Amino acid sequence: MAAMPPPIVDERAGLKEYVKAQQYAFHAIAFGLTDEQARSAPSVSTLSIGGLIKHVTHCQRGWMERVAAAPHLPQADPRPMDDQAAEYEDQFVMREDETLADVLAAFDRQNAETLQLVDTADLGAAVPIPQDVPWFPKDVPAWSVRWVFFHMIEELARHAGQGDIIRETIDGATLYELLAGLEGWPETEWLKPFTPANT
Repeated sequence: MAAMPPPIVDERAGLKEYVKAQQYAFHAIAFGLTDEQARSAPSVSTLSIGGLIKHVTHCQRGWMERVAAAPHLPQADPRPMDDQAAEYEDQFVMREDETLADVLAAFDRQNAETLQLVDTADLGAAVPIPQDVPWFPKDVPAWSVRWVFFHMIEELARHAGQGDIIRETIDGATLYELLAGLEGWPETEWLKPFTPANT
């Protein structure tokens, strides 16, 4: 996959290609990492690459449930709040019983569901705004599905940026050399593809 989205012909194609590009960034950020490196938190943040990937998987799932339910709210989670809170906290940690391959596989399954909705959802449908979330606006009753996909691009890009910093802290690797290694780009005078130490 190229480092940038291809030329686009219409709004829906643009949304899809930009969502897909931001999803793919996480594969580059994770390229060549061991499970131990993926669960490490080497910066002042408590976040790890594996934890970030788990979080963006859940983040996409939550927003896509809203898109799929539009113009209604998705079904409320019937579990006790303690169970919901525990699941939320687990989103940010790659546990010892999880592998990077498994975390990426779950991410890719969600990516496919997200892209399917970009292809099929009514972009103008109303997505009701829950009024019990403190950071959601109180003077707007709904977003559009279109807005949600733009927000998804923002969320993925923001967390990919966090991942760039964490990855560089682990082993000094930066995005373009990671993409070059992942994609098999030719070496140039100014860009050397990243080669995992375990190959």
